[in-house]
Amino acid sequence: MTNYMAGLPAFLSYFIIGLGCYAAFAALYTHMTPQKEAQLIREGNLAAIVAFLGALIGFSLPLASAAAHSVSLVDYVVWAVIGIVIQILAFYIANFTMKDLHSKITDGNVAAGLWGGGIAVVIGILNAACMTY
Repeated sequence: MTNYMAGLPAFLSYFIIGLGCYAAFAALYTHMTPQKEAQLIREGNLAAIVAFLGALIGFSLPLASAAAHSVSLVDYVVWAVIGIVIQILAFYIANFTMKDLHSKITDGNVAAGLWGGGIAVVIGILNAACMTY
């Protein structure tokens, strides 16, 4: 039984750090974007839900890749931070390619939310693939 539990400390370390990275990403993302995601989501704004979930999924892909390929916890955190930066850039890419994206999301335009969330997922896939060093 002891052999089966040998990896538990490493799992817990990576998992807890990963949850911390999600919290850091969500806090930074909602601070940097013009729309108020939490308020819009509480109000049932589907565009905001889709855009924010896309950003979270887009971040989860490189975070998972970093966990799978890192050689240490420090390495994991470094790549997680890189993932956060790239995912923040994904919002600005989506905003650049669709004029007034944040206003459209705030107004409940589901197409705008899908666009923003979709760009986040696409960038996240590329980001994760590039972390397979």
